[in-house]
Amino acid sequence: MTTLPPVDELLARAHVVALPMRVRFRGVEVREALLLEGPSGWGEFSPFVEYADAESARWLAAGLEAAYAVWPAAARDAVPVNATVPAVGPERVPEVLARFDGCTTAKVKVAERGQSLAEDVDRVAAVRSAMGPGARIRVDANGGWDVETATEALERLTAYDLEYAEQPCAKVEELVALRTALARKGIDVPIAADESIRKAEDPIRVARLGAADVVVVKVAPLGGVASALEIVEACGLPAVVSSALDTSVGIAAGVALAAALPTLDHACGLGTVGLFERDVSATAWRPAGGLLTTGRAVPDPEALLDLAAPTDRQRWWRERLVRCHAVLADGGVR
Repeated sequence: MTTLPPVDELLARAHVVALPMRVRFRGVEVREALLLEGPSGWGEFSPFVEYADAESARWLAAGLEAAYAVWPAAARDAVPVNATVPAVGPERVPEVLARFDGCTTAKVKVAERGQSLAEDVDRVAAVRSAMGPGARIRVDANGGWDVETATEALERLTAYDLEYAEQPCAKVEELVALRTALARKGIDVPIAADESIRKAEDPIRVARLGAADVVVVKVAPLGGVASALEIVEACGLPAVVSSALDTSVGIAAGVALAAALPTLDHACGLGTVGLFERDVSATAWRPAGGLLTTGRAVPDPEALLDLAAPTDRQRWWRERLVRCHAVLADGGVR
C-alpha cells in the first residue's frame, strides 16, 4: 500500500464487532475489532482499548495492508500452530486443549495478576500430564515477573521441560539479567521476547543486547506482514508468529507472515480463534491436524450482524479509526 485511503472511504467499509470469549484471556472477556473490506480483501484494526493512538496507528497500517495491498510471497502453504492455555485451573486444562486439534505444542499463560506461582506450576503440570512427554510446552508471563521471581519460577517450571519462556520480565535489561542468572544456576530455559519487540521503539535492541533466543512477532503491532518480516530479518533470531487475540481476519495475516518466513522452526500462536464463543468467518480458522493453511478470511454477513458491537462502541471505534488515520497521514508511524 503506497497511498493512504481517504478516511471516509474506510468508515464506509467498516464493521465493528464484539466477540465474547469462552475464557477470560489477557483480562479480556469480550474482544472488540473493527473490520475493513478493501480491494485486496478484509483487514482488521483491533488494538487493545488501553493503547494510545500512536501505538494503535501501527495496527491500522497492518489492517490497511491486508485490505489494500498484497502480502509477501509464501514459502509454505501451511504452518504449525500451538494450543493456548489461559490462566485457568488445572481441572480445565483438558477442556481447553480439546479445542486445538492435533497441536503438539502448548503455550501456557503464567504470572496472571492475583495468582500464585504454585497455581502456575499446577497449570503447567496439568498441561504436561494431558499432552504427554513428547509435547512442547512454553510459558508466557507477559512481562509479569521481576528477575528474581522469574529465576525462581523457571527453576521450578524447568521440571516440565520447557521449550522456552516468553517475555518473563518486562524490560530488555531484565531479560539480559535473567539469562545471566539462569546460566549461573545451570537452568536451561531459552528466553523469547514478545512485548520487547512489538511495543518497543527499537525492536532490534533485543537482538543487539543478547536479551533473547527467540523473537515473537505479531502482524498488527508491527504494522503489517512486510514490516514484521523486515524486523525478523534484522533481529537474525528464530521467530514465532503469534496472535494478538485476532479474529479470523487478523489470523489470516498472521498465517501469511508465518508462511513467508524463510525458516520456521517453532509452532506459531495462531490457533486462538477457538477462544471465542463465535468468530466472524463462516469458515472456522482453527487448527486441523495442528496446522493452519494460508488464505484470506472472509466474514460471514450474518455473523457481522449478529456480532455487531453496541452503538456506543461502534462510535468509539470509528472515532479511534479517524484519529489513527490522522497519525498515519502525518507520518507518525515508522
